[in-house]
Amino acid sequence: MLDTPLVPTEQAVSLAPPAVAMRRADAPKDASAVDRVDVAVIGGGINGTGVARDFALRGLRVAVFERNDLAFGASGNSSGMIHGGVRYLSQSPHVTKTSCRDSGYIQHIAPHLLFRIPFLMPLRGGPKARIVLELVDAYFRAYDDYQPLKRGEPHCRLDAGDLAQLEPGLVGGLVGGVTFDEWGVDGVRLCVHNAVDAIEHGSRVLVHTTVESIARAPSSGDPYRYVVSGRDRLRGRSTDVRARVVVNATGAWSPITAALGGLPQAPVRVRPGKGIHVVLDRRITNYGILSEAIDGRQVFIEPWQNVSVLGTTDDDYYGDLDDVRATSEEVRYLVQGVARTLPGVRLARAIGTYAGVRPTLYEYGRNEDALSRDHRVVDHSVDGAPGVYSMIGGKLASYRLFAQELCDHVAPHDLGNTVPCSTHTRPLPGGERVPDSGQLGACFGVTPVAARRAARPRADVAVRERARHDVRVRAGAGSRSPIRFARGARSHRGRCRSQNAAGAWSLRGNAVRRPVRANRRLRARPHTVRRTCDGPRISRTTGALARRRAGA
Repeated sequence: MLDTPLVPTEQAVSLAPPAVAMRRADAPKDASAVDRVDVAVIGGGINGTGVARDFALRGLRVAVFERNDLAFGASGNSSGMIHGGVRYLSQSPHVTKTSCRDSGYIQHIAPHLLFRIPFLMPLRGGPKARIVLELVDAYFRAYDDYQPLKRGEPHCRLDAGDLAQLEPGLVGGLVGGVTFDEWGVDGVRLCVHNAVDAIEHGSRVLVHTTVESIARAPSSGDPYRYVVSGRDRLRGRSTDVRARVVVNATGAWSPITAALGGLPQAPVRVRPGKGIHVVLDRRITNYGILSEAIDGRQVFIEPWQNVSVLGTTDDDYYGDLDDVRATSEEVRYLVQGVARTLPGVRLARAIGTYAGVRPTLYEYGRNEDALSRDHRVVDHSVDGAPGVYSMIGGKLASYRLFAQELCDHVAPHDLGNTVPCSTHTRPLPGGERVPDSGQLGACFGVTPVAARRAARPRADVAVRERARHDVRVRAGAGSRSPIRFARGARSHRGRCRSQNAAGAWSLRGNAVRRPVRANRRLRARPHTVRRTCDGPRISRTTGALARRRAGA
């Protein structure tokens, strides 16, 4: 059963035009050519792919529509952490508990994607500094109660000497601080792996396919009662799918998607919150460090492979959801806030930014930081559309639980399926076994760091490729390239390149401005990232041209 109500307890006031009743689709010329599925999921973010995987593992047929690419929105533009939500503990302990519990499950099913990030929270000296340190220490003792759920270490109280020893670059007359840990993850990979698992269990994932309408089936007695019409934005082809259930998992686009089916937008209204991140060209510290911005908000710097990431802002967003960009003012805001505690951040060069919009639950009058990060399932049967559901709110850290809550309700009530949820026990592709990076590197003649990063996308692919390599050598067919095992499985945090899993699926580049993190050679020359329909393209200035420009 659902822990949260299926409909909002309060109706939000909407300025959108009144809803029009869902229309009935025209009868197709060739009914046999129309694909029929149990569930049509609209949205290829972490919630959409998580729901698709859950339904697919229950033996149901699923089709996923994504108008851009997987993880185009908030899922691919997050801070990259499956965190427990320590700052939500005082206002929404339920959110902290569910986030920690689901973090533990995600670690179990995707050990190849997660890594531990230790955090330092330094506290400045002042008249009440000792009291503040005691209060913060007590606060984190309460958070320690949830740490075992996500395999986290208990917090540790530090004095000024401890902080200086751990991170000599800290400044500000610090009186002490605390340390705690969270888990880092590549949100794009997590989303893609959920989609891959759904595809390997019979689902269809249609990327770059925009949904143009949601209508009732031509015949009122048809068990496949809804027709979802989509159009391939790259080829112009139209696709119609008949479905018994429709799930709207489009995040900040939820009201727009609801309007495509003539449904009221008020129940699915969200309050979009823009968050940006800045990527620096080097790894400044081995710890995530919390700091305070000029307005008192908490900002941070975190290590990410061979770069550092600054984050994040939280502002109401009223612009184009398909074109969210970081401004120079927002970049300066984050750099200033982090430099107050770690001045060395100003010595690094910003090589890129990325921005996304959080689909937070709608509430009028509260500060953006105070908005709930909880999630809600909206049942549109009260709007005359039984079998249509919307997923609003939520966090990357609790996506699996959000998907389970929806599927546990929909599968038995709408589809007559009583198969229990197994997404918390069955590993994602590549999580079945994680090879030792040292041994894997020795086998292919690369460093353990390179082996770990190359094998992370899908470790079982690396193991199988190595086995095929050994067979070819024994058969006298010659040796493959040392990095041949990673073919088709290379991607960066903000970019999904074309991959193949048993020839079953293919993705195009993510059309979002994001830095290419894994290419260390980009440090040597200036570059920009421009948007194209096929993904980001790196435009680098040649060394001679750069010198001429510098001389001019």
